Amino acid sequence: MRRLTFFIFILILLSCKKDKENVAQWPYGVNYEVFVRSFADSNGDGIGDFNGLTSRLDYLKDLGVGGIWLMPIMPSPTYHKYDVTNYKAVDPEYGTEEDFRKLVEEAHKRGIKILVDLILNHTGSGHPWFQSASSGKQSPYRDYYVWANKDSIRQQISKKSVSLDSDNITQWHPVNGDTLSEHYYGFFWGGMPDLNFDNPKVKNEFVEIGKYWLADMKVDGFRLDAAKHIYPTERATDNHNFWIWFRTEMQKIKPDVYLVGEVWSNAKEVAPYLKGLPALFNFDMGYAITSVVKAGRDTVGLISTYKSINDFYHTSTGDYIDATFLKNHDQNRILNELGGDTEKARVAAGILLTLPGTPYIYYGEEIGMKGVKPDELIREPFIWDEGTNDKMQTFWEKATYSTDQTVTPLVKQKNDPSSLYNFYKNFIHYRNASEALTYGSIENTNLNIQELVSFIRKKDGDEKLIIHNVSDVEITLLLENELEKFKQIDFVSMGEIKKADNAWIIPAYASVVFR
Repeated sequence: MRRLTFFIFILILLSCKKDKENVAQWPYGVNYEVFVRSFADSNGDGIGDFNGLTSRLDYLKDLGVGGIWLMPIMPSPTYHKYDVTNYKAVDPEYGTEEDFRKLVEEAHKRGIKILVDLILNHTGSGHPWFQSASSGKQSPYRDYYVWANKDSIRQQISKKSVSLDSDNITQWHPVNGDTLSEHYYGFFWGGMPDLNFDNPKVKNEFVEIGKYWLADMKVDGFRLDAAKHIYPTERATDNHNFWIWFRTEMQKIKPDVYLVGEVWSNAKEVAPYLKGLPALFNFDMGYAITSVVKAGRDTVGLISTYKSINDFYHTSTGDYIDATFLKNHDQNRILNELGGDTEKARVAAGILLTLPGTPYIYYGEEIGMKGVKPDELIREPFIWDEGTNDKMQTFWEKATYSTDQTVTPLVKQKNDPSSLYNFYKNFIHYRNASEALTYGSIENTNLNIQELVSFIRKKDGDEKLIIHNVSDVEITLLLENELEKFKQIDFVSMGEIKKADNAWIIPAYASVVFR
């Protein structure tokens, strides 16, 4: 079932030659989310760093990646670095400013863009702004944060409900643990005090921070954390308008700046953010793909669901670019969600890589890394080789789920044509060479076979019919009526497609593209 025949390889090679060589231009193409700490270590301390990542850019280029999203890289006391203590610097654990500049320069030489995680909602409690603000009301930074006795409007924040972003029940925190002292607001936890964006000085600080990263450090854009929490939930319109303002300010610095936001909510709540953040992560589709593949049947009407979300978003803005993904650094890894079944993981990836927009791959998905929360265990070291054979191997923590015993190391997968890695690589390169898959519209089909997810992608006369068999059995597919024109196989992800009279036999968990 899993073997890739010589015939299939020839089909892949021929299909890539028929299309242009890598038509996927920024901000389209495939992006890759990296936790620097876990990726590649250049100095032997076990912690991934900028120089390690730079040394692995050729790997990402070869995989077909066009952009890299770096999880937080600014100074912070925690391993994850979401509690920033200096917005205009890089954490010394990861290297120097010069190391980072070299990373960006070398990425750009390879046609790879760099995004950095920017956390606006809050600082770390160790940030000099907060250290000063918490010392007393006389501090010039006092109004950079939100205090319990600020005014009646701010008191209403205490009514805010817990969301998917936070399970923290107590969001008001005493200074230095003194319950008799004044309390400050921190949506996520006490170590992350929320900033007060009603204060124009705070907004201006982030314009200067934007200049540092976009103009000085030459990054290409930002992934914007907790984008719906700039203001309290009941001030949603203020949140929407803030991002319109922020986008305008960043475009003054870099006209083609790319901003992708995290608004972890349903489509109706997400849509109003699109005028300020024209790229937003599509959480609903990530859940839907997982659900359908896990069930082995299209129980949710996957493409109808996608089209309803996508069409709805386009009513808010004409330049919306979907940011699709299976899982990210806050979620259990896709392989664990699918019961460890690599066949299911393949077809899930196939669906992701044939949808419109910019697909994001969480580091290690391409080699089958595993992980279940708590967060440290879904951010384990990338596995380059067995043991310490690869000197770039990180070991900042002892892996629980992704070890060289539970996951086949990259070095072995590279030499195995049927490996998950080569599945990803072949699929990404096929997508990158296809105008229809990269830029095309999406239409549903009239197929009424629940085991198949099917749709058509169109771009300038180039039409492709995509079929994903999400079940564990072969499905006989008769292409008739409006689908009769799709007569040739353009790409097969795995297995061998057989012809039977006027029908095609689609292997279990295979993705097939007809033209």
